[in-house]
Amino acid sequence: MCLYDDSPRVMRSRLQGPGLLIRIMAAALTLSLLLFAAESQAKPITLNLKDADISAVINTVSEVTGKNFIVDPRVKGKVTIISSHPMEEEEVYQVFLSILEVHGFSAVPVGDVIKIIPDANAKQSPIPMSTDRVPGEGDEMVTRVVELENVSASQLVPILRPLIPQQGHLAAYVPGNILIIADRASNIDRMLKIIKRIDIPSSDEIEIITLQHASAAEVVRILTSLEQQARGKAGGGPAGAEDSPILIADERTNSILIGGGKSGRLRIRAIISHLDTPLENEGNTRVIYLRYAQAKDLVPVLTGVSSSVEQQAKAAGGGAPTSRSFPINIQADENTNSLVITAPPDLIRSLEMVIQQLDVRRAQVQVETIIAEVSQNLSAALGVQWIADGTPGGDGPVGVSNFSGTGASISSIAAAAATGSVPAAISDGLTLGIGRFNDDNTNFAAIISALQGDGTTNILSTPTLITMDNEEAEIVVGQEVPFITGSFTSTGTTSTPTNPFQTIQRQNVGITLKIKPQINEGNAVRLDIDQAVDSIAASSVGAADLITNKRSVKTSVIVDDGETIILGGLIDDQVKESVQKVPLLGDIPLLGLLFKSKNTTKDKTNLMVFMRPTIIRDAAVTAEVTSSKYNYIRTQQINARQRGLLLMPSQESPVLPALDEFLVEPPPFKEVPLDDTPSNNAQQPDKDRGTNDKEMDNSDSESEDTEMINQLEFQDTIPPQLPLPEEVARKSANL
Repeated sequence: MCLYDDSPRVMRSRLQGPGLLIRIMAAALTLSLLLFAAESQAKPITLNLKDADISAVINTVSEVTGKNFIVDPRVKGKVTIISSHPMEEEEVYQVFLSILEVHGFSAVPVGDVIKIIPDANAKQSPIPMSTDRVPGEGDEMVTRVVELENVSASQLVPILRPLIPQQGHLAAYVPGNILIIADRASNIDRMLKIIKRIDIPSSDEIEIITLQHASAAEVVRILTSLEQQARGKAGGGPAGAEDSPILIADERTNSILIGGGKSGRLRIRAIISHLDTPLENEGNTRVIYLRYAQAKDLVPVLTGVSSSVEQQAKAAGGGAPTSRSFPINIQADENTNSLVITAPPDLIRSLEMVIQQLDVRRAQVQVETIIAEVSQNLSAALGVQWIADGTPGGDGPVGVSNFSGTGASISSIAAAAATGSVPAAISDGLTLGIGRFNDDNTNFAAIISALQGDGTTNILSTPTLITMDNEEAEIVVGQEVPFITGSFTSTGTTSTPTNPFQTIQRQNVGITLKIKPQINEGNAVRLDIDQAVDSIAASSVGAADLITNKRSVKTSVIVDDGETIILGGLIDDQVKESVQKVPLLGDIPLLGLLFKSKNTTKDKTNLMVFMRPTIIRDAAVTAEVTSSKYNYIRTQQINARQRGLLLMPSQESPVLPALDEFLVEPPPFKEVPLDDTPSNNAQQPDKDRGTNDKEMDNSDSESEDTEMINQLEFQDTIPPQLPLPEEVARKSANL
């Protein structure tokens, strides 16, 4: 075996050594290590080294264990080993790992070789994973993943961090409640033992105590106040905090949930047992103030509920008297909108739960209706009437060709002409008369009547109504028109009527809208609708009194929130033709037109009724709906003001104030001492300044009104249309 290394590096080291003695000692130590390595392959060896170079120790361990090492250039140092008994090959390797750990180095297996690097870089290298089956031995550098079951991983990190060396690694993965540890196998084994002692189920339990007589919420309030006062007397320190119980009241089952340490729970249970005792007087009176519901409306409901509960209690007790046999009395105080309930405590708690669910803010529904009617009326009339009188000659005939379909009859006109007076009625259109009068032989006259009419009607009504859910509402826009229902005239003994009178009945003529909305689950609304549109007919010829046109719709529909639905409609197209003629003469071609009267009428009516509900659940939607309608009518008033008043140029039409002015707080009240009251001369400048301020405010208001008109371009020639939801939002934003 070669005792010396004749490589250039060793030779250079030998030549540059401090002395011959040191070189001899180094050569002897190397020789002893080599001889020890050769002998160790056959039998256990004993390691006893003093200030040996760590590189030489690595070489020796490699010879003994047969492992291949890659040594980092930073691995340097002197090693001292004292052993009193021989060791096997595996024990030698474990001692070697301990030597590396003491000097701040680690052995990281990578395939068939082992890298020896500083500890600071070991945790970033592919060190092996340890498990329960292969936990690692001694000072071997390993990584371990620990799953926790009862304790949060993030809570263990600050506890275990001081036990991990600086070169180790400890982290928590919160979503999986996992700890990741990179360190020596022996230290990780110690960590696992600590974690096992900590990661155990908590001794805290949850107890549920159902109360029979007392109110759970009231008992929890009393016990919480008691615990706070106890901690305050203790100085507010953490002493006994781990024994402090947690109290939660379940009003639905009238139970108390208790959590915390066992001793604290026992103490709370003892207190609750003393508090949950029946009162000496079985009756109890409670005043409950309502916020939204009407007290008088809830009395029948609560009376029925209490009777049902009373019957169930008697049935459960086999008809025996129960604690609820005390008379139950429920009264409503309308002045304060409150309920006064006298009943046993357990029944009062049941009624309170019912009241809590009934006394809620109900949603509102805005119903917008469109009544659109477009009608066209065409008429044409043409006729010829004759009259002949041969009585002046004594032998002439007398005849009249009189038709009523073309307006005034020729007989009435002739009678007026004979008396020299003006005819009472002349028909519309062209009336052309020819004839000869005051003749000694025969008088005759002829009237030609011609009329053509064309009328168009476009009516758009948009009544709007807001009401609460399940509440009927009605809006009436119209006039009360008197209709004669009877008359009486008594002449008595004279020809002059005495005490005449007429009976009159007034009826609404206009638009009537009656609705009852019901909001279903989701955004659907059920509407019970009764709508009527009445108007007075333009003509009442042949009628005893006025004629009214009536359009009525009564139905029930379901429509989604914000959607438009058609309620009904009418498309009416009528054509009427009438011909009046003289028999035989009216059938003569061409010549028969002189003995004939024709009248043709065509009426076409298109009527549609639409409706759109909007659910209003909160104040934001209420403000949006209100502002859109408010700003629309205010803009119409501003347009009317700009047009001015006829014959009154100095006057202005009224305009609603801006909606934002209602939200401005008034200026704070400032008290003025009596001694500091200014004189009349001092008040004059303030008065002038107030006048100027008022003029400035008026100018600012007018500029704001003009700017609003520029932003909203309303066309007066177009009938108002029902805005869509996005249009409402846009107009509200602009205003």
